[in-house]
Amino acid sequence: MLSYPSINPIAFHIGSWPVYWYGLMYLVGFLGGWGLLSLRLRFSPRGFIQDELSDIVFYAALGAIIGGRIGYMLFYDWPVLFSNPLQIFATWKGGMSFHGGLLGVLVALILCAKKTKKPFLALTDLIAPAVPIGLGAGRIGNFINGELWGRVTTMPWGIVFPNAGNAPRHPSQLYEFLLEGVLLFTILWIYSRKPKPLGAVSGLFAICYGVFRFTAECFREPDAQIGYLAFGWLTEGQLLSLPLILVGVVLMAWAYNHKAKASTSHEAIS
Repeated sequence: MLSYPSINPIAFHIGSWPVYWYGLMYLVGFLGGWGLLSLRLRFSPRGFIQDELSDIVFYAALGAIIGGRIGYMLFYDWPVLFSNPLQIFATWKGGMSFHGGLLGVLVALILCAKKTKKPFLALTDLIAPAVPIGLGAGRIGNFINGELWGRVTTMPWGIVFPNAGNAPRHPSQLYEFLLEGVLLFTILWIYSRKPKPLGAVSGLFAICYGVFRFTAECFREPDAQIGYLAFGWLTEGQLLSLPLILVGVVLMAWAYNHKAKASTSHEAIS
């Protein structure tokens, strides 16, 4: 059994205003993603310029924060939302939903696509490889907050989390950091080193994230206010990830089929 490294969730103060590690992790995610994508565009522009990238990341960041918070309150804590709607602004307490954030990002990118006059899927393909940086940083923030802990375990790396009883639990936040952060980033960054068919990178992101999240949820304690849902063992996160996997499969199949048809048509014209 390992000891939980109790860390003050407040990183520092600006005057009397507390700055939380959780919020800093989002900043790390957005700046890290923007920095890596900016570096990539220097060597492989892919039809985008730096100013467009900055706008895209800004729109995506707003969508992730707004959608993530609204999504959490709707998917995981709707009784609190309806009893005290102002809690939706208490982002420093944690409580962000990836699936809600994803919907927020998609809405933001639809607006950004109209502004830049770029294909919507070109924008999602562009930023998808950098998203795991934010996901991984967010999971570190969850670990620092001592929230979203795992199920009880007898494994030697089990951790007794504050406010989670005396039994050691899976450090599921770190599992998700490794799967949704490190591994997902590695797969997408390598896969997207060279241009791929429109929508393929986005499709691979959806498949891999859905599979990794579904797997990690097997070790994560379900939210107390929801518990297990379908079949007595599936969690809310798993149910939300299943359609994401399906969308990813369809998107990748469409991307490569569309590429094959385009290639065939070009050969016929030649």
